This record gives sequence, structure tokens and C-alpha cells, in this order.
Amino acid sequence: MMLPALLVLVLITVLPFIMLIAMSFAKVRLLGGVSLSMNGFGNWSDVLTDPATWHSWGVTLLFFVLAVGMEMIVGTVLALILNSMRRGQSLAFSLVLLPMFLAPITVGLLGNFLLDPTIGLYSWVMESLHLVGAHQSVFGSQTTAMLAVTTLDMWEWAPLVALIVLAGLTSVSPSVLEAASVDGAGYLRTLFSIVIPSILPVLLVALLVRSMDAVRYYDIVHITTGGGPANTTWVISLQLNEKVQATAVDGITTLIGQSAVIGITMLVFTIIIANVFVRVLDRRGLMK
Repeated sequence: MMLPALLVLVLITVLPFIMLIAMSFAKVRLLGGVSLSMNGFGNWSDVLTDPATWHSWGVTLLFFVLAVGMEMIVGTVLALILNSMRRGQSLAFSLVLLPMFLAPITVGLLGNFLLDPTIGLYSWVMESLHLVGAHQSVFGSQTTAMLAVTTLDMWEWAPLVALIVLAGLTSVSPSVLEAASVDGAGYLRTLFSIVIPSILPVLLVALLVRSMDAVRYYDIVHITTGGGPANTTWVISLQLNEKVQATAVDGITTLIGQSAVIGITMLVFTIIIANVFVRVLDRRGLMK
């Protein structure tokens, strides 16, 4: 019974990974049929010595910290608000989840419209309050572009964090909360002494899910800034895409192999993140 499942697992995970590794050491011939020829560690050397690679990883890590941090904070606050509601919780919950069901490309297009320096709602409000100059582009400024794309990503995925955390809040014992209230514990003390520790495993799961997704962030930044201005939002996924899309010279290119190298580094980074979270959960005795 397990053999068919094992074959499917090999076909959809192991085999593509082996092909990815093979491509990272190869040149790809595109003329006269696709074929591979070995390039040794040339692709790896080109990628790891390219300043653009390290710049894109730096931008990715900055986005990672900002976006995931904002998602966790906003998502947790939303979950706490929803959990405290006695009326209209179902309607509010449905409205909160709406952004999560939009395609990332749609979120990017919506962001372009709302933040447009000429007709965007944000620009109109900020100009009316005399907080910014006329027709100032949010995505065109090096100081605001990253904050804008991380905010859009947070708006889309904080609801997922809220959904996960809200499920965890249902496991907090009402009797414990009532006892804390009787003992005179205030809201903040109860929150940080009882509620947060009780839902810590759920918070870590939400953090893991969003962290692994943030590494491959692409759609919104591609639609809104294209990696600009001045490469301030040039995440590693854009660097990978540029290698894949680059035109081959004389029908032979190492750029596809270099994109495979970048893909492997992204996979390794994701595995490291997952391993760190598993170790944290295990040390806290939460893996049982």
C-alpha cells in the first residue's frame, strides 16, 4: 500500500530536487534542442561572488523581519479583538479574512491604485492633511517603498495569523482567566502571563508558516515596484526570475544554472528556518 505513495513522493519531491542540483552544475544549450553540459562549480562561484546576490538577500531579510513581524503583531491583535467580541463575531471574522482570499497579484494591483501619486486615495488623504507634497510616489521613494510593499503583504496575510491564533485562543481555559481576574490581575498581566504562554505553540506555528512563505516573496513587489527604486525592494525571488528570463548568448547560458543555485540557497534557508522552529518547540517540550 505504501509503494504508490512512495513513488508519488519521489516524483514530486526527490526527482525535481535532483534535477535542480544537476542544473546548478551545468550549462544549458537552448539551440537544436535543450541539453545540459557540465560547468563544474562555475555557476556557484558566479552567484556567490555576485554583489547583486548578497544585496538581494539583504533586502529579502529586511522584508522578512518587517513583514513577518507586522503580520504576527497585527494578526495576534485581530485575534484577541475577535475573541473578545460577543456580538457580530462571525461577520467581523468574515470581513477580516477577505484579503487572504485575494490573489497576490490582485493585492499588488489594488496597492498600485490606492497608492497612486495622482489618483490614489492615500495620496489624496495625505495631501489634504498637508503631510506630503503633491503627487509624491510611495513606491517611487527609497524611504517608503519597502514599507509600502511590506504593509500590503501584511494586509493580505495578517488574517491568516489571526485565524491560527484565534483557534489557539479557544484552548485557553476560561476558569484560569476567571481565577486571574478574581486575583486582581489586569488585562495586560493576564495577557502576557497566561494567554500568550498558553498559545505559544500556536504562535510559533503561525510564525513558521509566514516565515517560510516570506522567503519566496515575489508577486506584490513585482507588480508594485519591480524591485525599485534603486533596487531597494530587489528581493531574492526577483534575482532568480531575472536569471531565468535572461536571453541566452549563442544558445548556451549559465544563467539558468545560476537560477538553480539561487533556488537551492532559498531552499536551504527555508530548511534552516524550519529546523530552528522545530528545535525551539522540542526544547520547550511542545513536540509531544
